[in-house]
Amino acid sequence: MRADLVPDDLWERVAPLLPPAPERRRRHPGRLRVPDRAALTGVMYVLRTGVAWRDVPAEMVGCSGVTAWRRLRDWTEAGVRPRLHAALLTELRRADLLDLEHCAVDGSHQGPRRGDHVGPSPVDRARPGSKHHLIVDRHGTPLAVTLTGGNRHDVTQLLPLLDAVPPIRGLRGRPRRKPRHLYADRGYDFDKYRRLLWKRGIKPMIARRGVVHGSGLGKVRWVVERAFAWLHQFKRLRMRYERRADLHQGLLELACSLMCLLRRLRTAR
Repeated sequence: MRADLVPDDLWERVAPLLPPAPERRRRHPGRLRVPDRAALTGVMYVLRTGVAWRDVPAEMVGCSGVTAWRRLRDWTEAGVRPRLHAALLTELRRADLLDLEHCAVDGSHQGPRRGDHVGPSPVDRARPGSKHHLIVDRHGTPLAVTLTGGNRHDVTQLLPLLDAVPPIRGLRGRPRRKPRHLYADRGYDFDKYRRLLWKRGIKPMIARRGVVHGSGLGKVRWVVERAFAWLHQFKRLRMRYERRADLHQGLLELACSLMCLLRRLRTAR
């Protein structure tokens, strides 16, 4: 089993969140259950390399691709990925590594072959596509990510994306769930959504359409573009292959958790 795919720092945070293994039958118990760490290694192998599940090398990883896919399905249905992401965000805030004063949002098109949450992409000659919607803090740390069809406008997912941010603890007082300033490009320039943000206590810092470039907002908003570049370094996320939208969402949240963990470990050294 490749230990570099699931290091100890990651496993120590994932293991307490995994559901308990089912009890084995006394009669005809069958094969021994594959350890959860080996199954997570298989999931990480697919996420990083982008290979098909059937092409996972069992000798290298420690389990077959089918077993890794089934374990991913079970963990997704149990809600392991959102809890892992929320725990890592809490850890970052406790270490004063999370800046929720200034956040940025954006969307990115993906070209799936099939599956749920697919629509005609307006930027790819109406071919079927999906969208990743991402909100990050001032440093580019992902706070939430959602998946929609490629024909959904970015601004329609602004409020659902804000609602997807988990309660972030780590400091005294109430958990934080919203930023104070939200940066976005011209695709979010609608007065209706500006008013909705003000009602939530969020100051919209959105570029105006029809105005000459040079507002200076890009000095803060660029971190979300960099976060997409980091997110799509995981090759399984560049092109959507999962037919089930919840499994692709689970891989997205796992990648965001890895980005949070990497930031925590880099600053701890």
